[in-house]
Amino acid sequence: MTNQTTTGAPTCRVVRAGETFTGKQALSYTPAISAESVGARGIHLQLVTIPPGAKAKAHKHAAHETALYVLSGSSGMWYGEGLTEHLEANAGDFLYIPADMPHQPYNASSSEPCVALIARTDPNEQESVVLLPELDRVHG
Repeated sequence: MTNQTTTGAPTCRVVRAGETFTGKQALSYTPAISAESVGARGIHLQLVTIPPGAKAKAHKHAAHETALYVLSGSSGMWYGEGLTEHLEANAGDFLYIPADMPHQPYNASSSEPCVALIARTDPNEQESVVLLPELDRVHG
């Protein structure tokens, strides 16, 4: 099955989730809609799983916005310059992260994973990830 019409434009598609992988941020991602899977030009849709007790590497997404919907569990997130701001998102919550916003999500639960659906304005999801190792030690 092709991702494009005979004119080269993307067309409607139903896709199954791709192979789960560990991203640059050290979390588990299950990709679905992307430039690679359907020829998307401005969006990426995938699942992220944060295992119990895990945290991502501090990072930002250069020039790309992110929206999440928490399907199960809960996640805390440090964000902002120096990761000084904090929020918590629980199952049923939506979360918005502006482009270029430093952030570091984590799962404080010792028993329940957090699973969320992510939409990002980067069709090549991992391309815009900028790791911020100088911030990884802020919240030990």
